[in-house]
Amino acid sequence: MSYSRWVFLICIASLFYYKPISADSNPTPKELSEIPQNFLNLAKKAETFDWMVRIRRKIHQNPELAYQEFETSNLIKQELEKMGISCKHPVAGTGLLGFVGSGQPPFVAIRADMDALALQEMVESEYKSKNDGKMHACGHDGHVTMLLGAARILQEHHHLLKGTVVLVFQPAEEGGGGAKKMIESGSIDNVQAIFGLHNDPLVPLGQVACRPGPIAAGSGRFQAEISGKGGHAAIPQQAIDPILAASNVIVSLQQLVSRESDPLDSQVVTVAKFQGGGAFNVIPDSVAIGGTFRAFTVKSLLYLKQRIEEVIVGQAAVQRCNATVTFNNEDVPMYPPTVNDKELHKHFQRVAVDMLGISEVTDYNPVMGAEDFSFYQERIPGYFFILGTKDEAAQERPALLHSPYYNFNEDALPVGAALHASLAVRYLLESQTGNPTGNGHRHDEL
Repeated sequence: MSYSRWVFLICIASLFYYKPISADSNPTPKELSEIPQNFLNLAKKAETFDWMVRIRRKIHQNPELAYQEFETSNLIKQELEKMGISCKHPVAGTGLLGFVGSGQPPFVAIRADMDALALQEMVESEYKSKNDGKMHACGHDGHVTMLLGAARILQEHHHLLKGTVVLVFQPAEEGGGGAKKMIESGSIDNVQAIFGLHNDPLVPLGQVACRPGPIAAGSGRFQAEISGKGGHAAIPQQAIDPILAASNVIVSLQQLVSRESDPLDSQVVTVAKFQGGGAFNVIPDSVAIGGTFRAFTVKSLLYLKQRIEEVIVGQAAVQRCNATVTFNNEDVPMYPPTVNDKELHKHFQRVAVDMLGISEVTDYNPVMGAEDFSFYQERIPGYFFILGTKDEAAQERPALLHSPYYNFNEDALPVGAALHASLAVRYLLESQTGNPTGNGHRHDEL
């Protein structure tokens, strides 16, 4: 073989050769920049990818609702133990923590939610839900799998971890405020920063979307019972009509946003529940209404909460009715806004660009939906990003989250796993080299 042929083959081989970073030396900027791509290549290997697919489908077949994720957390525990990763279980009922690295500070966390939704799955597949009325329709089966994939990558590269990565497997994101209970259980004590993600079937596969500052609104729930006096529809003067009172209440509530709120401060009040009466010709004694209110600051949320009660009670009184109003409780807490730390945003962009390229890291518009990752961000710097799962080659529009036809795109598993692992490793390494991220800022708490 000619000399030039040998040189050519050596150059090609060098493109695929991964030289491990020494545990005894600080990585060079070039070595840091290569970590995300190397991790992605590892996650795409058939052995790792096939393992993640099996895990995800096993979880998908056995969906469990909030605080009932017993089999899911047991599966996670078994997989972590197979990897030689120490864990703490249970936490906050059905949650679990894993620990990779030195066991010493600094600590950085990566989080996945585990719970399913109360939906009947309509997707026909060999791994269709076996639990009637329960389905992983928000992709949390994929979230758990990607965090397990990150754990596998991290454990294989534990020599890089000059600190500890805390793996947070959290129950009850879907309204149960599982993050709040994980915090109360001490899950992020001493943790300096935390990262989380959510899949999005409208963002192209291979892309991630992000932004600093508010990315998701805070949200609260309200219920009201408006009581009057029942009677016959033909003689309304002898009744006190709670349906009329409730109708006035609903119209007045819409004016909280249109007349009292700053147009540049996005807010939403929605009445989605109206129950009263069971006959066409009978005015009922009472009516029940309920809904949600959403905003991007805690100040606005608390203002809406105050005014919702005042409007309901006041408008009911105008119609000679009485009203009682209740809001969130311990089982269904109010979610604060999800606000991304600005320094962690810079960290995320550097890592994501090194892995995917600058064209695949896009801006994300804030949404009025809520996410309980925000509870972590009230305590420590946190960063929440969006992972694209849309198959651009598909002819049909993808089913959206919380649809009985939703199906997580498994081709996104390597990207999510590698990005989780890269964010954690780079955070620890950059902290050691004097370039820590996270500015320690806290936004106002509920």
